[in-house]
Amino acid sequence: MSREKILIIDFGSQYNQLIARKVRELNVFCEILPPDFSIESIDPKEVKGIIFSGGPASVYSKGAPQCDRRLFSLGIPILGICYGMQLISKMLGGDVAKSHRREYGRASLNVTNHKLLFKDVPKTSISWMSHGDKVRRMPKGFIRIAKSANTSIAAFADFNRNFFGVQFHPEVEHTQAGKTLIKNFVKLICRCRADWSMKSFITETVSDIRSTVGHDKVILGLSGGVDSSVAAILINKAIGHKLVCIFVDNGLLRKDEAVLVKEIFRKHFKLNLRCVDASEEFLTNLRGVTEPEKKRKIIGRTFIKVFDREAKSIGNVKYLAQGTLYPDLIESKSAFGGPSATIKTHHNVGGLPKKMKLKLIEPLKYLFKDEVRKVGRELKMPQEVLGRHPFPGPGLAVRILGDVTKERCDILREVDDRFINTLKRENLYDKIWQAFAVLLPIKSVGVMGDERTYENVAAIRAVTSVDGMTADWAWIPYDVLAKISNRIINEVKGVNRVAYDISSKPPSTIEWE
Repeated sequence: MSREKILIIDFGSQYNQLIARKVRELNVFCEILPPDFSIESIDPKEVKGIIFSGGPASVYSKGAPQCDRRLFSLGIPILGICYGMQLISKMLGGDVAKSHRREYGRASLNVTNHKLLFKDVPKTSISWMSHGDKVRRMPKGFIRIAKSANTSIAAFADFNRNFFGVQFHPEVEHTQAGKTLIKNFVKLICRCRADWSMKSFITETVSDIRSTVGHDKVILGLSGGVDSSVAAILINKAIGHKLVCIFVDNGLLRKDEAVLVKEIFRKHFKLNLRCVDASEEFLTNLRGVTEPEKKRKIIGRTFIKVFDREAKSIGNVKYLAQGTLYPDLIESKSAFGGPSATIKTHHNVGGLPKKMKLKLIEPLKYLFKDEVRKVGRELKMPQEVLGRHPFPGPGLAVRILGDVTKERCDILREVDDRFINTLKRENLYDKIWQAFAVLLPIKSVGVMGDERTYENVAAIRAVTSVDGMTADWAWIPYDVLAKISNRIINEVKGVNRVAYDISSKPPSTIEWE
């Protein structure tokens, strides 16, 4: 089935995911690719437009990311953003030079030509700039279509070839007319039908899974979280009981997770579910390991080993399904090989051994978290499942800083339980994107009764977000924070101090490891 799409070429911008989200919100599918992707892979019937992202490099710097010059000969509209605009200029014969004054933050944009890209954009509006270079001379065939106080060519266009460039970032919320600009490029210039929806995604994906799997069997690790749950129901819709869902108790799960998963998925959804207790194996392999990346790799390898054993007992299994999401790929450099920095290796991406005995099926790998929930609603899944906060693949191992032991897992389970239950009692849980507790590798002095204590410090974290790519700490009322702290300290043996994390993402990540 042919699906129209917009390609986003990753030149290292921290805002790539925001570009993708803005395009997706227009009901148009998009994909992020590295600059060195094969141009032969482009199907002109599918690719309706190309967006060059921004990036931290200068186009004249040694090793600065480039793209295939043949992209300009495909007859496909191109929009360059910041570095992308400068690259278009350099590659087509223009001139880029350092600005006398760098331009960062809000800047007044003055539109000089409202044709196509700036249709319905006010003559003057606020844009978000972030650049030290600028286009000094435009390539042949281009004209200026916008300027700012510090940048005489803030946007340019070659209307004959449908090539456009903007020196600012239309994808960020600070750019007032950003959504209109992206809409104009996607719909007016690229002429996308805008018929991509979660309903069409389900139809396409179910068909693809059926044709891929055939008469074989698929196993899927079901944790009870949103991602694996939606993946399970989606694949089950495609192949029924040829999907064998395996719940692995790795000893790193939340309190009563095993009971909940069995109750919901075996009884309510009637899935073909097997339960495996491998907690001792995981905890043994993690003994003495404190480095976060090593934890993730160990858990990933152990996870696959357990699945491999289970697959052999099932027979005729050729596929392993995972609930990998697009942010997992974007944040794991190995996914694109592009210049974006590696933040962390995700369990579903970087923990896999080089020689897998099972082929991968990742039906959600091009979706953001909010899109996954929309898929779940289309599949008639209950809010009890879809509304659950995200839980990392490595589980409590990356929420326990330092050595991971059963005793420390048990303490953190109880802390997390008091935190989450209090949020639910106060009707705050559904207003928060993600909330969890972290056990720190330090102890502090306290007093309980008339006795001195020397016990663990726990941190609690709650953030608001749309998809987890950016996040801000949640404003929990002081009286609720007091209840949370009192419950944890009074009810959980081994903790005598609670701290609240008030860091945003960026610069911090949501999880601590």
